[in-house]
Amino acid sequence: MEKFGKSQSVTRVEDRRFLTGAGRYVDDIAPDGALVAFVVRSSVAHGDITALDVAQARDADGVHLVVTLADLEAAGVQPAMSATVVTNIDGTKGAEPERPLLARDRVRFVGEPIAVIVADTMAQAQDAAEMVVLDVDERDAHVALATGGEQLHNEAPNNIAFDWGLGDEAAVETALSKAAHVVSVPVEDNRVIVNSMEPRGCYAEPENGGRLHVCVNGQGVWGTRDSVARALGLEKADVRVTNPDVGGGFGMKAMDYPETFVVAHAARVLGRAVVWMSGRSEAMQSDNAGRDLTSTATLGFDADHKLIAYKVETLANMGAYNSQFAQPIQTELFSKVLPGVYDIQTVFMRTKGIYTNTTQVDAYRGAGRPEAIFILERAMDAAAREMGVDPWELRRRSFIRPDQFPYRSATDQPYDVGDFERVLSRVTQEAEVAQFAARRAESAAVGRLRGIGLCYYIESILGDPSETSRIDFNENGTVSIFVGTQSNGQGHETVFAQFLSDQTGIPADRIAVIQGDSDLIERGGGTGGSRSVTVQNTATLATVEAITDGFSAFLAELEGVPATDVSFDDERFRIAGSNLTPTMLEVADMARDAGRDDLLSQSKRITLESRSYPNGAHIAEVEIDPETGVVTIERYTVIDDFGNLMNPMLAEGQVHGGVVQGVGQALTERVVYDDNGQLLTATFMDYAMPRADDVPMIYFDTEATPSLYNPMGMKGCGEAGTVGALAAVTNAVQDAVWDRGVRDVQMPFTPHRVWEMLRQATV
Repeated sequence: MEKFGKSQSVTRVEDRRFLTGAGRYVDDIAPDGALVAFVVRSSVAHGDITALDVAQARDADGVHLVVTLADLEAAGVQPAMSATVVTNIDGTKGAEPERPLLARDRVRFVGEPIAVIVADTMAQAQDAAEMVVLDVDERDAHVALATGGEQLHNEAPNNIAFDWGLGDEAAVETALSKAAHVVSVPVEDNRVIVNSMEPRGCYAEPENGGRLHVCVNGQGVWGTRDSVARALGLEKADVRVTNPDVGGGFGMKAMDYPETFVVAHAARVLGRAVVWMSGRSEAMQSDNAGRDLTSTATLGFDADHKLIAYKVETLANMGAYNSQFAQPIQTELFSKVLPGVYDIQTVFMRTKGIYTNTTQVDAYRGAGRPEAIFILERAMDAAAREMGVDPWELRRRSFIRPDQFPYRSATDQPYDVGDFERVLSRVTQEAEVAQFAARRAESAAVGRLRGIGLCYYIESILGDPSETSRIDFNENGTVSIFVGTQSNGQGHETVFAQFLSDQTGIPADRIAVIQGDSDLIERGGGTGGSRSVTVQNTATLATVEAITDGFSAFLAELEGVPATDVSFDDERFRIAGSNLTPTMLEVADMARDAGRDDLLSQSKRITLESRSYPNGAHIAEVEIDPETGVVTIERYTVIDDFGNLMNPMLAEGQVHGGVVQGVGQALTERVVYDDNGQLLTATFMDYAMPRADDVPMIYFDTEATPSLYNPMGMKGCGEAGTVGALAAVTNAVQDAVWDRGVRDVQMPFTPHRVWEMLRQATV
């Protein structure tokens, strides 16, 4: 097989497995004879549990175990789930109410787990669930994204989870008071349900020696291993966690959920394998949701329309409890790109987290950065309209210039490199913006409204900056690379093998990528924050260097020459004065024959001192039928700066997927709770996912400025599509309806909502 060349668009090798039904997903590989778990959930959003009797369920046919919170505590299981809290603006900590694995005395959202039934079959478990006696004394539900209302937790007066701030408020207010132009814009970022193709699931089984194996379709294994061990009172070494193939995560599967712990406990108690898989409506009620915040953005400009001050005030929905990463997302992670690509040092943001009787909100593709860029780019577009300035030109006047890099942002982020003007000029050309007026006239001639919208984004790569790589040379002439990340469908098996092949000359079809097993690598960071390719490949580089050094010293000793006389050209070793030019695989065989097994496995762990900052421009062009309110995206153009690309095809695929998720939030996806906290959009009959006819062909290309913060010059690309899509589509809709007198557009732009906007317009 021909060696993969650097930056080649190599097709994904794992797709053959997926497309032929050979994928290894949780529900496919659960052990034969595994018992089935079913979760009894609250049908009430808020209330006190006055009775919970599971005696009949325990005696039902096929039932092996029924677990309540009392059972967990009696068994010594630590019942409280962990979550990160932020430091409030006054120096105190954010609220830390208990989030029990199963409800304790009170329920706080529809879908909250109360008990788990383990039976021979799902039908038997569901039948037994009907025998559970549950009485709930209902309380008023607090579903509004506002302070006050019926209090959910004693630790959170007025339902305030945190009150966080960053920046110099006084300096911002002074700058705004002196600004030639001040524009204030309300921005709503609607809640979305993630709806990964494969719902959440897990199984657990006892292993020899008293160990416990937990298999979960998550985004990493080491955090879950540590959490399960802590909750069940086990040593970390006694818990093995694996991730098989995972059918999408998007941040929603990055954290632990109650079912994993209860299933693990049940497997230990029963001494048998236990499996749980979520149903779709169950997932909609219990998976962590995304976004859900309202903000007011205030911009100040000087007389030349240069941005001089920026303030954001936000209310962010936490749902009923703190999810694992929720508090930092709309605070610390949001702030990383608060000033975007603009040369502005006077900023202030203040965010209050609000508890509501709804499902928890946590990471969703981009985790804070799409929210921040959406607000800023909506505000920039609104400011351009209010001041009568071209939106493109307004951005150019405030761009960070190339000669200002490396640039320390107002929120202390070390932007390494960028050329925003070059990217904007390229996307303008590719989107044929100069011909837009003619296209708008053509739409108007048939009674349609046409608009164009721009978003210029920057994002900060997140997640663990450290990663581990291990490379083993096997006796059969193959190589295994063990990675600390976890594919959720991004194509890691292809890109990691491709990269190792590029660096070593080992044919890619002889390289196996091994992931998702806490026994095989001591530590890893999983997937999330667009970190995987950049951090993992840096670790691989370090490991290849160690292999090269070891093999060079071995060859030097074998040939009786100094180590400096041995070199490696990414394909073969060269020895001065010798005709011997072995490949890495050949040297591995030589080392094995010489009894040097110590050379056949190398592992290295690296830490990146700084993360990269992908950036780019999205231009959306929409057409609206005012008679029906239907919004159609006619053109979509993306020019990104991802630095050097490992595999352009995979990068483009990531952008396409991200854009579609952004388009879904902007056009079709709408979560609705009624005043009692009942989720009214709990099926695909009511919750509209984006379909193929909602999205046009997406033009994608790159204008690279290689990153200075990793040896490959890469910047990460997994979340960028979503970061740019929200504001591009929204700004295009605003442009389309502006002349009709609509001044405030808010997602999602479903036909009825757009029709109402136009009907109520003043012009």
